[in-house]
Amino acid sequence: MQRKWFQYWFNSPYYHILYSQRNDEEAEFLIDNLSEYLKPAPNARILDIACGRGRHSVYLNKKGYDVTGIDLSEQSIKYARQFEQRHLHFFVHDMRKLSFINYFDFSFNLFTSFGYFETEKEHVNALKSFRKGLKADGTLVLDYFNSKKIQQNLTKQEVKTLEGIEFHISKFVSDGKIIKHINFEHRNKVHAFEERVQAFQLADFERMLSNSGLQLAQIFGSYGLEPYDENKSDRLILVCKKA
Repeated sequence: MQRKWFQYWFNSPYYHILYSQRNDEEAEFLIDNLSEYLKPAPNARILDIACGRGRHSVYLNKKGYDVTGIDLSEQSIKYARQFEQRHLHFFVHDMRKLSFINYFDFSFNLFTSFGYFETEKEHVNALKSFRKGLKADGTLVLDYFNSKKIQQNLTKQEVKTLEGIEFHISKFVSDGKIIKHINFEHRNKVHAFEERVQAFQLADFERMLSNSGLQLAQIFGSYGLEPYDENKSDRLILVCKKA
């Protein structure tokens, strides 16, 4: 089976260099607000889907929850495992094929860690898999970018220099996807990666959730959990229950 863009890019050390500025404060701000809103019980079981190097998982665990982080990237999970302890575990796992059934109180899919697949069917399968892993009264929180605002304000070209590497980034919209090309040279070698994320909007999520046996309970538009406005909000945060 051919490897997909995300299997190459998320496993590359350059991915973590480019996004090293990602702000832990922002991640903690979201988790603090979600915890206050959702009020998980002290030992609640939480699944962090596409957890990357585990920053959300580690912080959730510090709050006293029993946390499992999964990600497709072997490199990210290898890194995250240094933080493992009694109530914090990490596994290499494909979100479309979760092996948990009726196990978690909450599942979080944060920071636009969705929309990577080619077909809607694959996305619905992933949502079905999220649903299956939840207890009967469990809650899924899916945090996506607000693709409408992103498309209206797309920075076509930018250059970022990090750790002595000059990343040339171009963004465009094609075939219902927001595509980012990342080109750079390092140690006399030319590298080219891409990100392809579906430009899903609220109506797309409503359809996919309905097809996967989930229903929308609440929508927020920011990490401060402000109301969602399709033209102004930075995020599209969906709180879902089993239908």
